Amino acid sequence: MNIWTKTSKMVGAALLASVAFTGIAQAQDCKNPDVIRFSMIPTEETTQELALYQPLVNQIKDATGKNVEFFLPTSYASVVEAMLGGFVDLGMHGPYSYVIAQEKDPELRVVATYAKHKGQFQEEGPGYKAVLVARADSGYTSVDDLKGTVIGLTDPASTSGNLLPRVSFTKVIGAELEDYFSRVVYTGGHDLSGVAVIEGQVDAAFVATHRLDNVLERGIATMDDYVVLWSSPVIPQDPFVVNGRLCPEIIDQIQGAFLALADSDEGRQYLENVNASKFVAMTDADYDIIRDLKAAKDAKKN
Repeated sequence: MNIWTKTSKMVGAALLASVAFTGIAQAQDCKNPDVIRFSMIPTEETTQELALYQPLVNQIKDATGKNVEFFLPTSYASVVEAMLGGFVDLGMHGPYSYVIAQEKDPELRVVATYAKHKGQFQEEGPGYKAVLVARADSGYTSVDDLKGTVIGLTDPASTSGNLLPRVSFTKVIGAELEDYFSRVVYTGGHDLSGVAVIEGQVDAAFVATHRLDNVLERGIATMDDYVVLWSSPVIPQDPFVVNGRLCPEIIDQIQGAFLALADSDEGRQYLENVNASKFVAMTDADYDIIRDLKAAKDAKKN
């Protein structure tokens, strides 16, 4: 063996050792918690019955071999801050609140969303719309009729309850919401917006189609109680998001748990309870439409 061959083998062995060490170091650097903390933006389901989500929690436990703790939030912002602070490892965001969070922490990663059943307002699939609704007996028949009335929004970080109204809808009326309506109020939730319309607390409100269906399912109102005066383009459903610093195998296990949920009786019952047929895999790029809307909204401030 000549010196070059011997040296080459030594260098090659050193490189292999270096690569192996780097891989071990990277594996050690990733987050491997004993407990996965899970949170969701406030919705009609989360505030009504946390037990509804137990099948999903069980599926994630089985897939990862880890305990799962549910963190009950108070607002969209509390879910964002909990993920940014590293307290929550897995969260369901609104599309807009996810984009806000991901700008601050590019390590956040979308793994899945619901494919919803067709409802009374909701369309089939992994998308939904914002609708502007008033009481059917209010006498309002067009957007023009609403000028000078009280309008309801949901949450500052809501896609259909704030972003779309302030970007897409303002193009329809040619004015900012505060200039067109006498008062703009935040109700705190889509179901609360739907109820506020029925109870006359607001004259009309922007509500997500699948969340408005939740109000109907609770027997608070019927489809005939509402009139739809405006509807947005279709946007992607709420993303389930993981902390990208989790070890890759844990992320894969969590995503697999979502995608396999429809394979068990318990999982199918859960999906039926949230009016969904299955979970579908999603990527960060699927929410670029929301980034474009956010950019348009931010540009209006400047």
